[in-house]
Amino acid sequence: MKKGLVLEGGAMRGMFTCGVTDVMMEHGITFDGMIGVSAGAAFGCNYKSGQAGRAIRYNKRFCREPKFCSIRSLLKTGDLYGNEFCWHTLPDKLDVFDREAYRANPMAFYAVCTDVETGGAVYRRCDAGDEADFEWMRASSSMPLVSRPVVIGERKLLDGGVSDSIPLKFFEHIGYEKNVVILTQPADYEKKPQKQFRLIRMALRRYPNLVKAIARRYIRYNQTLAYIREAEAQGRAFVVRPPEKLQIGSVEHNPDRLEEVYQIGRKTGEQCIGEMQKFLEV
Repeated sequence: MKKGLVLEGGAMRGMFTCGVTDVMMEHGITFDGMIGVSAGAAFGCNYKSGQAGRAIRYNKRFCREPKFCSIRSLLKTGDLYGNEFCWHTLPDKLDVFDREAYRANPMAFYAVCTDVETGGAVYRRCDAGDEADFEWMRASSSMPLVSRPVVIGERKLLDGGVSDSIPLKFFEHIGYEKNVVILTQPADYEKKPQKQFRLIRMALRRYPNLVKAIARRYIRYNQTLAYIREAEAQGRAFVVRPPEKLQIGSVEHNPDRLEEVYQIGRKTGEQCIGEMQKFLEV
């Protein structure tokens, strides 16, 4: 029976996920495969490389660095989160990503992106952890309006959360029968229609299928939550959720706030780690 780990995105709510997964790594929990969306891909790759603590460390260190994330970066490059700094300088020089350990880990790792021409999901297995794989992870976490589409081959790609925010159904479809799912919203959360839809429709009018996907995202998301609750009730999924709404946004320049959300994740992980181990052992 193949065991999987499914990571939702949510921008800086991903610090909660990092807290949970760091506890899991410290307890030696392994999977046959994992799949991450948006921040779930950008931070989740550290699970495959075995680098507990890396994501919270570099986010706290560089959250006030304009080249990391700023309006200045958006105006200068078209990307709120700077490509060169975040995906090259940082992992290659400042807080080195262990590519060798990533490649040596037999666990499969998938990133989810959205094709801006079709509005559909694209699932990419990333085995090497090299620059080519990082482009897929960058695309997965490139939020509409504040990111340029990432061009890979003939595709133009953006945030995977637009098309498949929590890809449990996909992972089950490719053979992962027992899955741990880490969400970044509490149990009572229900997604609402996009408030900025008029702006989105105007800014992305060149990509009508992407606009349609964004318009229907809240419907698909809520349907996915219902599917996850069913999987949880049937014993196919073990779901980890924040105990309450996380007080953090898509951008966070306060390292103390990042640490606070990370610690909520750690506490939640420590509370459920025993039950999770039992779920995976059955």
